[in-house]
Amino acid sequence: MNRFPFNDSGILTFGDIFNNLLEDTTSAKSTFYPRTNISELNDRFEVEMLVPGRQKEDFKISLDKNLLTISYDKKEVSNDDSKKVLKKEFALHSFERTFTIDEKINTEDILAKYENGILTLLLPRKEEVKITPKEIAVK
Repeated sequence: MNRFPFNDSGILTFGDIFNNLLEDTTSAKSTFYPRTNISELNDRFEVEMLVPGRQKEDFKISLDKNLLTISYDKKEVSNDDSKKVLKKEFALHSFERTFTIDEKINTEDILAKYENGILTLLLPRKEEVKITPKEIAVK
């Protein structure tokens, strides 16, 4: 399972995300793993999955506590008995990928879009609470 890791200084680095996020748990349903790009920006993370030829209605994205699951479950249906397949080099495989997200992600504002064969998730960071330094008088 993946966790958006923070190093000792509390800073999330691209190397940390890259090394750890791709170690997701994958359902035993399939062996298809969509190619995934993960980017870190100042205010958010972006997860892009290369999944061409699908319909956005067939994706399921769920969040349960700190587990973000992205799945696609579409069975190929072939009811055309008059067609004999001579060669088949591609299929739209089902998949499921689960990532553990850190408590510093604003889970209320996660967005997803599917465009030109790429599923993009935007995971905004929570705004940091800034503590104003102050002096406390001794009485």
